[in-house]
Amino acid sequence: MSQPAIVVDSVSKNFRLYHERNRYIKAAILRGRRAKYEEFWALDDVSFEVEHGSTLGIIGSNGSGKSTMLKCLTGIYRPDKGKVSINGNIAALLELGAGFHPELSGRENVYLNAAILGLSKKDAERQFDSIVEFAGLERFIDTAVKNYSSGMVIRLGFSVAAHVEPEILLIDEVLTVGDQSFQRKSSEKIEQFRREGRTIVVVSHGLGAVQQLCKEVVWLEKGHLKMRGPAAEVIAAYTGESYVQHTAKDADLRERWGTEEARIDSVLLTDMSGQAIERVETNAAMRVTTRVTAQMPLRAPVIKIYISKLDGTIVWSTTSQRANSSLGHIPESVTATIDIPHLPLLEGTYFISVACTDATGTTEYDHCQNWVRFDVHQNDLFEEGLVAVPSSWNIERHAK
Repeated sequence: MSQPAIVVDSVSKNFRLYHERNRYIKAAILRGRRAKYEEFWALDDVSFEVEHGSTLGIIGSNGSGKSTMLKCLTGIYRPDKGKVSINGNIAALLELGAGFHPELSGRENVYLNAAILGLSKKDAERQFDSIVEFAGLERFIDTAVKNYSSGMVIRLGFSVAAHVEPEILLIDEVLTVGDQSFQRKSSEKIEQFRREGRTIVVVSHGLGAVQQLCKEVVWLEKGHLKMRGPAAEVIAAYTGESYVQHTAKDADLRERWGTEEARIDSVLLTDMSGQAIERVETNAAMRVTTRVTAQMPLRAPVIKIYISKLDGTIVWSTTSQRANSSLGHIPESVTATIDIPHLPLLEGTYFISVACTDATGTTEYDHCQNWVRFDVHQNDLFEEGLVAVPSSWNIERHAK
């Protein structure tokens, strides 16, 4: 059995908080004592493991020890007690743009920052065009960084760090900086790392981003490990609600709205045998089952199902109006099932949203956004994009 990617074993980290300081040796001699301080344990006996290929989120209030933990993992801090074991090359997105020299150009800073992050000059040269393109700074790459906006520095710093291609990636609040376009782009890059099987540890106050990326979450509180478990469950506990209340309220990723004349009770993703699934192979079959309860008699309601990408783009939708028989007049509840015999989506993370509307589609009785998350895995790695398009190749050889 291989060792976990990260092992945190009873780690404690202590800082001294000085209430006065001897600025000179003379002051220390005259006082006859050292300056007063108190000990602050930013981390206190914290233990957890992260398996290879998994994504772990770390949440907690300000001062809970999240960033201190990441700095212990990177080796910036050494634990006062316990130990940290890292199995694999590691890169950290902690302070984007840290180490950039303002007088140097963006080009020069790419090579400088790449060297700081452990990338060889040869690899940096090979990745250079991709780094600049991802940052969107082709026109400004030879301009001094002191003339960059803060957003441009962030984009370039992220791009360099993302191209290090580490086995273990540590992320501290990167998902909440920059404009909306940058946040989406960085999230997609991190999602790509996740699909490639890299180990990722995410620290963020953005609970939606944490739940979207992570299956497991660690909750730190005043330096102690408060809870570890499934992302939705830990986030619900952290926000002061039970898991059921959290689901009903649909915080963070899930959203819900409507007139409440009907309620969507459940949305299930299964294989064709009815077994619940979270992962589907490209071109495999899957089934979505929705149960709707009318709060009052409804006349010819319609059920809509959407599949969307990680960034919210709808890739496909359909309605129960395509069914052989309409829902008709439903006094109580109804179960609608849609079978997809061949899912044409390529590898990625997707969400299923469901809505119950009137016959015109203009009035939504209940709308459950991002209700089910699932991953698509493709065995054929020669295709890229969004959908698998049926095609065939014919190769003809021509003699000279």
